[in-house]
Amino acid sequence: VQLQASGGGSVQPGGSLRLSCTISEFDSDFNVAGWFRQAPGKEREGVSCISGTSTYYSDSVKGRFTISTDHAKNTLYLNMDSLKPEDTAVYYCATDYLFLQGSKSCHRIGGSWGQGTQVTVSS
Repeated sequence: VQLQASGGGSVQPGGSLRLSCTISEFDSDFNVAGWFRQAPGKEREGVSCISGTSTYYSDSVKGRFTISTDHAKNTLYLNMDSLKPEDTAVYYCATDYLFLQGSKSCHRIGGSWGQGTQVTVSS
């Protein structure tokens, strides 16, 4: 399933953004949802995943980013605070082919990616 992320933009270091990912009602019965990002010249990496009350955050965003879901609106969110230049990347969301190991790791193996949203943190 290709999901469309939105809410990106350009902010100064220390700023905040809220990313959204709308999930169609046909794909809303998911167990795990996650956010991934890909910076120029780097591989795509897992940023944060959620399954019920279980969440995963990469070490680089822990304490600054918050993942949440609104099942009534079929929407996945990523609140990003205290943004740093190294957070600059294209951010993607996904609800399939995800493997979450509690707070330890979250990977996506297989599947295709929808259109991501660009986040640029620069002064």
